[in-house]
Amino acid sequence: MGNKALAVKYIKEKLEKKSFLSYEEIAQITDYHPKYILKLKKDIIEGKFHLEHGNKNKVPVNKISPEEEEKIVTLYKRSNASIRKFCNFYHTRSYSCIYGILKKHGLLEKEKK
Repeated sequence: MGNKALAVKYIKEKLEKKSFLSYEEIAQITDYHPKYILKLKKDIIEGKFHLEHGNKNKVPVNKISPEEEEKIVTLYKRSNASIRKFCNFYHTRSYSCIYGILKKHGLLEKEKK
């Protein structure tokens, strides 16, 4: 059980009058700041608390489309430029993004040892 889940459990027990722990003691047990414990308490009372992050299982806004990925691979295959020069030419994506795509498709030379 994570610290946040443990904190929520203790806070709920305290709200139901099943525990005599203070909020400061809950903060010490779970390694959270007492102000954060009080914020969790407020969220639990208002019904706004979720253990899961709100963006979980959502597609990132800036995710590269398969069409653009294929375009990058095709352009790189046709060019004789280095990765740096290719990234300067194709300036709509970052170096790390293009590098990751080319590595995924096996277009980079093996590292010399």
